[in-house]
Amino acid sequence: MIQPEERMAAALARLILDPAAPPARHVAVGAASPIPAAACWLLRKLGTPIRLSLLHRPRGNPFSAGTRELFDLAGQGRIDLFFLGGGQIDGQANINLIGTGDWPGTAARFPGSFGSAFMYLVTPRTILFREEHSPRVLVPRVDFISAPGLSPPDVFRRGTAQALLTGKAVFRFDAARGRFTLASVHPGETAESVRAATGFAYDAPETVATTADPDPEWLAALRGPVRAEMLETYPEFCRRVWPTA
Repeated sequence: MIQPEERMAAALARLILDPAAPPARHVAVGAASPIPAAACWLLRKLGTPIRLSLLHRPRGNPFSAGTRELFDLAGQGRIDLFFLGGGQIDGQANINLIGTGDWPGTAARFPGSFGSAFMYLVTPRTILFREEHSPRVLVPRVDFISAPGLSPPDVFRRGTAQALLTGKAVFRFDAARGRFTLASVHPGETAESVRAATGFAYDAPETVATTADPDPEWLAALRGPVRAEMLETYPEFCRRVWPTA
């Protein structure tokens, strides 16, 4: 049986390989991002020549000074793709990592913005992701903007969101229109169920595709060499998703 995390990792891998997007030569993965890491390792193990930098890898970490070096590389234009999540994400690809309710987020507190605004603006491609897909996460308007999906014309910005991946669907983002379009729904979901679980407005084609499952080669790679590569950095994730691999 294919696990939801395996399907999401495969969907992210296909987004990374999207020929219509700028090339992803150097991909960075931040903290607490095992699914993006799995997608990147999947491509590496299958021969895609991407440079992968994992911020919290215990050994073989390229960042001897931590996030300072990550930000330096991004500012120099030497990172092509990054991943960002959010406690809230809205239809203009804004993310909220602060909290909800009155300032400073008294109803619920999220982990904090950290470098999200900087990375979002200076990285050519950003893929948003969040496993939970519900109206409390995908909202009409975020309570606080940690990192903006759109910027005024006079603000320097290298790129915007490419897509949003959730536990139910894949959305593409059109920065010119400031709007998401539903690209596919995961097996077991429908266009209607995704619409009901999404708090923001978006476009959708008349016929919505189903997110493809990883093929046998990808699945074997995820459960074998990818798991082995990730076990030290993300032990709880690996044991939960691949307990008998």
